[in-house]
Amino acid sequence: MIEIQAALFWAYGAGATFALSAGRQLQLWERINAGEGPRTRSRAANPYLTLTILFAAVLMVPTGLFLLWQNPSWATMHVAAGHRGVWAGFVLFYAGGIPVAAVLGFLAAQALVLVGAGYWAYLQCVGGYFLLFGTLVHGWDGRGYERFLSPGADDYARWAHDSVVNHVLGFLTSGTFLALFLFGAVVIGAMLLTEIGWLVEGWTLPGADRDRKVPRVVAVGIAAAGVYGLPFAGAVLASVLVRLLGGWLGLPLFAVLAGAVLLWRRSPVRRLYGLVGVPDRHWRVEPDAGPAVVAQVTSSRSA
Repeated sequence: MIEIQAALFWAYGAGATFALSAGRQLQLWERINAGEGPRTRSRAANPYLTLTILFAAVLMVPTGLFLLWQNPSWATMHVAAGHRGVWAGFVLFYAGGIPVAAVLGFLAAQALVLVGAGYWAYLQCVGGYFLLFGTLVHGWDGRGYERFLSPGADDYARWAHDSVVNHVLGFLTSGTFLALFLFGAVVIGAMLLTEIGWLVEGWTLPGADRDRKVPRVVAVGIAAAGVYGLPFAGAVLASVLVRLLGGWLGLPLFAVLAGAVLLWRRSPVRRLYGLVGVPDRHWRVEPDAGPAVVAQVTSSRSA
């Protein structure tokens, strides 16, 4: 559904966010498969991973291929002028790469959640979405947003000869934007509903909700700002620094600022993360809760 150069980053970030949203459930799944309860399913039958793959294969891939066929110039960030300029292997790589990237993001975040490094799983989401927004905002030459807001190659070529407002209005009234709006309502809507649903489901597990320090609505808002708003702001800041100072100075300066915001133990981002109530400990840290949780799950299955 997005330009091909940014699609893999989006898929990785979405997969990681799915795993983080279902972190409590994945910890419970690991308890059962580790022998603390009856093992009724294989590890490969993880329902959250399966639904992540379905989301990528059934929603992300078809909508992206439709836009590539409808407007190959926009879908390739105006690298290809038309269908003849799109290599068939590129399409194959796109169709297969989206589910693979989503799976890699999910597995990376899941592995971190299960060893008690939930915050580092969150950073997988931040990294994926930062690269997505960075590609759309800056691109490889500072003209990423120009390519995104240009429905066709002619619009992109005329960018310097017209105002930004006119380009934005032209994009908003184009068929490409209409397709993006319709597909976005379905794809992004399904993505957000799934993430919120899994996050709320995790809060309902025994002992899990005590980590949430704010009301659920506020927690959902904080989570959305941390996963989507923060990477977008970071991409804009990085682009501004590169434009003002150049890549050799702008990117190192941004890396230092990002490290201070994300990695410093007393940073506001870490404190906000702690308010949401997502996994922040190893799944074996609470041995007293394990049997109770497993007993509840097995009794609900037998019922």
